[in-house]
Amino acid sequence: MICEGTAYARAGLVGNPSDGYFGKTISIIIRDWAAKVTLYESPELEIVPSFQDRSKYGSLRELREDVISQGYYGGIRLMKATIRKFLDYCERHDIALADRNFSIRYRSTVPNRVGLSGSSALVTATLRALMEFYEVSIPEPVQPGLILSVETEELGIAAGLQDRVIQVYEDCVFMDFDRAVMEAQGHGNYERLDPGLLPNLFIAYQTDLAEGSEVFHNNIRERWLEGDPEIVQAMQDFASYAQESRDLIVAGRGSEIGPCLDQNFDRRASISNLDPRNVDMVMRARSTGAPCKFAGSGGAVVGLYEDDGMYRKLEKAYQGTGVVVLKPSIHA
Repeated sequence: MICEGTAYARAGLVGNPSDGYFGKTISIIIRDWAAKVTLYESPELEIVPSFQDRSKYGSLRELREDVISQGYYGGIRLMKATIRKFLDYCERHDIALADRNFSIRYRSTVPNRVGLSGSSALVTATLRALMEFYEVSIPEPVQPGLILSVETEELGIAAGLQDRVIQVYEDCVFMDFDRAVMEAQGHGNYERLDPGLLPNLFIAYQTDLAEGSEVFHNNIRERWLEGDPEIVQAMQDFASYAQESRDLIVAGRGSEIGPCLDQNFDRRASISNLDPRNVDMVMRARSTGAPCKFAGSGGAVVGLYEDDGMYRKLEKAYQGTGVVVLKPSIHA
């Protein structure tokens, strides 16, 4: 029996990073990149390393370049932690698993460490393969929290629910993480939005920039936990941009959400020190008249363009900067 789980990259369209602070967000799936996990029955349980987990290099410089582009950790720890959390979940809910082992391997095309959620895509794909292999059904609203716990509880990575929700639900989703709702039902309220109502969107990402999400999230979380009024207000502001955008999209006025994206970026810049290279990506887009913001923690941006003429201006604005720009595939 061979099972395969797939999960796609994502971009936070508006509202991020308030998802980890009882806020609201809208996210989209980017089907141009995916993490795929293959699982098949075998005598022993084995996690098969991929190229990203290699430990042999031709030279010191080759090792250095690999660390710069891939970081110090590959996907094995993510799959191992997912397997443990899956077993814990099944035992807590008295779900009997078949007594059989498997080998599991992965491959990913998601650009690494540029805020497009490649790590959670791998965790999501692993969970899907496990669910299929063991014929276990986990409620859709519960899955994002389980996926998040893999990184936060098992690996100590600061993260929010947004990435996991969109990778479970796919396409385009409005998420409300109201504290009372979260505490009452254990997850937020998630509303699928029709991708056909979205404006023209572009994604741009830096091919030679690697910045982990911990750089941003840890500092902000500390200030939020301390009750810093500026941070508390900022999270409320981010949520308001998401709510306004949701209402415009549902009303068939998706082309009007541009100012919300710009406000989202400006507010983020007001509470943190941003890498100038990331800021430059936003400003180059704005120079063409395109609203733009970070797609995640940095390294990639998402924005709106009016027509093909503006898109060509975007391509020209990024020429020679090491930035790739594309029109994302959102709906299957």
